[in-house]
Amino acid sequence: MAHATPAPGGMSRPGRTPEVEGRASDVRARPPDVFDARTHKLARLVVPVGLGLLYGYWVAANNRSGGPITGWNLLLGFVSALVFAVLCMALLALGPRMIREAHALLWTAFVGCAFGFLYAQSGRPVLRTILISLLIAAATFMAFFYRYYTREDAFGRRIR
Repeated sequence: MAHATPAPGGMSRPGRTPEVEGRASDVRARPPDVFDARTHKLARLVVPVGLGLLYGYWVAANNRSGGPITGWNLLLGFVSALVFAVLCMALLALGPRMIREAHALLWTAFVGCAFGFLYAQSGRPVLRTILISLLIAAATFMAFFYRYYTREDAFGRRIR
């Protein structure tokens, strides 16, 4: 929502934000970081592991289709969780060093493959799995490319 600042003569100018230290603040400032570096470092480990465990459980549940839990089912879930978490951590570490197009493509491939494998475990036809995975991957590419295009320069450095 745009704020209006009083112009000379008492009239307000819509679309301008209030003045900050004597200058108009048209650029949105980043909010302060409330977490310290240790918390961010821990989150870069905990979030992929947590998501990996959730993904592994979901893969195992889709694979058994409501049947009994077996050792192979548990193994599939834990291996899926491990692969998901390792790939997610690798993308979080390597992604910021890449140009925005490659960064978006890597996340697209990761999300498309992860969704495709998860969907295939439910016993759906292969062609349907491929088509839905490609749709999910296309939507992921558009979202991530837009995000990186609007927040990074051509070399992958943040501009905001």
